[in-house]
Parts: sequence; C-alpha cells; structure tokens
Amino acid sequence: MEVTCEVGGESIALSGYDRAKEVEEFDQTKAGVKGLVDAGVVKIPRFFIHPTEKKQEKSSSADGGFHLQVPVIDFQGIETSRRREVVSQIGMAAETWGFFQILNHGVPLNVTEEMLKGVRQFHEQPMELKMELYSRDPAQPVRYYCNGDLHVSGAANWRDSIACDFYDDTMDCKALPLACREAIVQYMNCIFMLRNTLSDLLSEALGLSSNFLAHMECMKSESLVCHYYPACPEPDLTLGTTKHSDPSFLTILLQDKIGGLQVLHQDQWVDVPPIQGALVVNMGDLVQLITNDKFRSVEHRVLAGRIGPRVSAACFFYPSTAKISKPYGPIKEFTSDSDPPIYRETSLCEYLAYYRSKGLDGNSALPYFRL
Repeated sequence: MEVTCEVGGESIALSGYDRAKEVEEFDQTKAGVKGLVDAGVVKIPRFFIHPTEKKQEKSSSADGGFHLQVPVIDFQGIETSRRREVVSQIGMAAETWGFFQILNHGVPLNVTEEMLKGVRQFHEQPMELKMELYSRDPAQPVRYYCNGDLHVSGAANWRDSIACDFYDDTMDCKALPLACREAIVQYMNCIFMLRNTLSDLLSEALGLSSNFLAHMECMKSESLVCHYYPACPEPDLTLGTTKHSDPSFLTILLQDKIGGLQVLHQDQWVDVPPIQGALVVNMGDLVQLITNDKFRSVEHRVLAGRIGPRVSAACFFYPSTAKISKPYGPIKEFTSDSDPPIYRETSLCEYLAYYRSKGLDGNSALPYFRL
C-alpha cells in the first residue's frame, strides 16, 4: 500500500506504510504513549509525526509572543468592594483573550496538589490495572485512552488521558479509579463551588443578572479529562495537543509546573506559564455561540517536551442532562437588527457529534454552525 503525506508543501510517497494497521496495532496494546516510553523507544511511530508547517509554528512564541502575557486575575475580595474590578477584568479577558488565570479562587493548594498527584499515580500504575478502563466509547462515564480521535486521519498527539464524566454534578464514586478516587472527589467538590462563582461573575461581565447562566443550566454537567504527557524522545516532530478550541461552555484547567500550554493571540503563540496556586479558565465554543462572538473561544495547544511527564486536569462544563438536546443559539441580549445572529441554533448532542467526527484537525468547529 502506498500513501502520501505533505512535507514542506510537497507530496512525498511513503511506500509500504499502512497507517491504519500501525494505529490499530498500537491501540490494541492499550499501553498508550507511556507504554512506548516504558519500552524505551527512541524514534516515535510515524503516525505521531506532525506536518512540517505544524512543527514550524512552534517557533512563533519565541519569535514574537514573549511580550504578551495571559491575564492573571486575583479573586481576593470578590464579595466586597473589589467585585466590580474583578468583573471588569474577566470581561476584558473573555473578550480579548478567551483565556485567563485566576488566583485566590477558593480551591486549596493541598487539594490541587493531591489532584495532580492522583492523576500521575493513575497513569504510572501497572499497565494491567489501567487496561481494564481502556475504551473509546464516550458513553462510558470513566474511560482511559490514548487520543480520542486516534483512528481519524491525521497526526496523533503525544499524551494519554483518563476521562470521568459527571452528569448533573453527580457520579458513582466507586466507578472512579482507586489510584485517584479520593483526589478527584475532593477536587471536584471544590470545582463545583468555583463553577458557581464563575457563572455569576461571567453573567455580570456580560451585563446580565448574576444568575443568568445558572438559570440556563448550561454548565451543570462536567467532563474531567486528566492528561499525562510523557517525556518525548523527538518532541520537535510531534505535539502534546494539536491546536484546537474547546466544545464546552467553559473549561477550568489545572496544570503542573512543567509548562507547554500555549494560546493563540494576535496570530502568535503565547505561553500560559504555570503559576503556583493558579487555575486556568478559558471560554468554550458554546459560550462564543450564545454570546454572538462577544466572548471568545480561542485556539490553544500543548507542546511536546523532552522533560516530563507533564500532568494536567481539564474540567469541561456542559449543559445538564435534561438540556443536551435543547437548541442553543445567540441570546437575544446580544442580537439586534444591526447585529444579527452569527450562528444557527444547535444542541450539545449535535455540536459534539460534529466535533468528534472531525477530530482535532487544527480547525475550529464553530464555522460549521455559522448562518
């Protein structure tokens, strides 16, 4: 079998290379990227290699993005006189960056540290224990996998993941992996409270009543996806996470000290540096849709590195289970005769179906829903 790939704008034949076969053989091991590292690989499999233009993009932050800094917002005093200031900062960050880091958010440092420790313990436990949870079925509330879109054409990402879905803020705790069960329960209890705070602040930043988003129940279910990025022997050939925007309404990210997360701002890749005690907040596609582009869901990525593992926990917020088929469109407060709706209505089910079908191909899903 002969296939071609784009390298430097030229099509080059890869004689005898069967991507589907190599991917299937890798997937059947259920060992993930960490399994490759444990086996001592010095050359990454071909299906992890990204096109030349993707690799060249890595230099953009170093070339010109160093002077740009992702906003850092201190939540200290949000129940007193500083609330208006914080709301203003959130609004500005959500409109111009789509990303910001928060401090004094109410999630104790020991809880975040235990969460990162728990994620690492899960991914570094004996392989046979993880394999029991290996699945690509999004209907499974707890699943371990390497690349959710592995079988979709395109280059794979250098990471393993475990996803835990909470429907209407609930989950059977016994279904959570023992290696990180207690850490996840404690962390998510804090995240639920932080979600409520952010929902109020974002509503106010939009010029709406503080309970507006809460009444929509658009952030009532969660998917906690915990990533593990092992050290890569050839980091310049691959990525930890391809350029993408999130299909959620809102995302809260906990990252460790390794670094590698970047956000696309003013056509430049800007680092989101780890700050002790901070959490990263970013707008999802569905918030951009309902606010008619007032708040922005921006593209971001994670670089692969020779130092690792990098560990993170991303909590994606979605509508309640009763609203997964409800159509969401630009809300009337952000539309007028002079500012008509930009997007058609869509349900969470439809949006996620399209998002998953295309995989992390480096393109936003939002244009597909434009009027």
